[in-house]
Amino acid sequence: MLKRVLFLCTGNSCRSQMADGIINHDFAGQIKAVSAGTDPHGLNPKAVQVMAEIGIDISNNSSDHISLFDGEDFHWVISLCDDADSKCPTVFGVTVRAHFPFTDPPRATGTTEEIMTVYRQVRAQIRSQLGEFFRQQLQRN
Repeated sequence: MLKRVLFLCTGNSCRSQMADGIINHDFAGQIKAVSAGTDPHGLNPKAVQVMAEIGIDISNNSSDHISLFDGEDFHWVISLCDDADSKCPTVFGVTVRAHFPFTDPPRATGTTEEIMTVYRQVRAQIRSQLGEFFRQQLQRN
């Protein structure tokens, strides 16, 4: 049975989109990931770019409000920023609720390359930390 995860972030533009793409790619056939925001503001083009660098296309993803998933059941609801964690409703039918507070890449400053380095670092952290989390979760079931 395909398990479902909802990734939450405030804007549903970067971290939650990267997590969505990575988990759908790395756990295809095991986990279906979707993402949403408490205040969505569009897909971040730099997130699309760094995901394409590793062969994952999120360019057709949409930036959705959390209300789109009202009444749906998820095995996991995972917030990726403190703001979304504090605003996450408890109405979802959830087996596991978790929080992974990753740095917000759009807040990075510096040269273009320094900014892109932050996006790549966060992408790598998401893949590593969430990958380990889901490998452990799937072993339990």
